[in-house]
Amino acid sequence: MPQIIQDNLLTFTLLLIWTLYWKGRALWKSARQTDKGWFVALLLLNTLGILEILYLYAFSKNTEDKISS
Repeated sequence: MPQIIQDNLLTFTLLLIWTLYWKGRALWKSARQTDKGWFVALLLLNTLGILEILYLYAFSKNTEDKISS
């Protein structure tokens, strides 16, 4: 294993978990709202969660999921 990975394994692991969490949340919301452009952008660009957080809190429609009975 390369030395840089051995020296920073915890940092890389935390960044991976952080990125996967925000990417998953943003992709899920964009798919449910049929935001195809956002879905593709979020899927292809890796911004360590920054673009995903912006999408979730600034650019997506602020609708609550309602369960119809």
